[in-house]
Amino acid sequence: MDQSELDAIIERVLKELYPQGKPSDTSAVIPQASTLPERSSAPAKTRASSSAQLTIDLPDPTLPEARTQHGIQNPVNLEGLKALISSTTARIGVGRAGPRYRTRSWLLFQADQAVTQDTLLRDVDENLLKDLGVFSVQTNITGGKQEYLLRPDLGRQLNDEARRLITEKCQKNVQVQLCVGDGLSAEAIETNIRQIFPVIQQGCQAAGLSMGTPFFIKYCRVGVMNDIGDLIKPEVLMLLIGERPGLGRAESMSIYMGFQPKNGDTDAERDVICNIFDRGGTNPLEAGAYAVQFAKKMIQNKASGVKLKMMEK
Repeated sequence: MDQSELDAIIERVLKELYPQGKPSDTSAVIPQASTLPERSSAPAKTRASSSAQLTIDLPDPTLPEARTQHGIQNPVNLEGLKALISSTTARIGVGRAGPRYRTRSWLLFQADQAVTQDTLLRDVDENLLKDLGVFSVQTNITGGKQEYLLRPDLGRQLNDEARRLITEKCQKNVQVQLCVGDGLSAEAIETNIRQIFPVIQQGCQAAGLSMGTPFFIKYCRVGVMNDIGDLIKPEVLMLLIGERPGLGRAESMSIYMGFQPKNGDTDAERDVICNIFDRGGTNPLEAGAYAVQFAKKMIQNKASGVKLKMMEK
């Protein structure tokens, strides 16, 4: 494009901007061609300044104060809205931009979804298991986490090596057998196990209940309790397992318990203490103490699940 063509374009633009006549000094409005940088044929990456930095002008949406911030413009009852938001972890009062989420709400959603994916796809820290002094076995999953998520049936079955190790290392016919399974949240185990593990062990000792050798089960589903029961036949089996994570909630753990679990048992024969985590859930220390009391009740009534509830009526 030569100078005459560029001047013609500038003239047309100025006529549209100033139909009553253009100002006397147009240099402040449109730069002259002589002041424009020369076009370069070099790639954009090459032309970029080495001092350029990425600037993020939004605050971290996962911080506690950001989570409780509402997105409603001109709320009728501001104090009531704040009280409602503080009473639940549900996503309420987030507002909208037209038919869409606000940017802040959308970023928080994506961040929380990342937390869920991370805890689903990673393994429990091996150093933690060493500190607890437990040995590890595995279910029939051979294809890693992807197969584990797609084939829950295989997560309910111990593999041959696991059967051998449990038979070799664990005492049979104990009153309480304690097991730990990764389940659907590695973070749940890592967050709670150091607190709850000694409470259960010391509680059983104080209650005069004999305990077997605890162990860890990788790629674990709740139904694996049946295989364990068939192998070592405890009176009560406790399985500490990571719960299915929600958006931004990955630390929730459960204790599944069953009296003399065996092949063919279903959830109807089990009891569960769920939502175990600090600051909003069942406190791990309280959950451990309650699990010991529950085990004593199962042994006394020789039942668990629906059968135990029917006896209490």
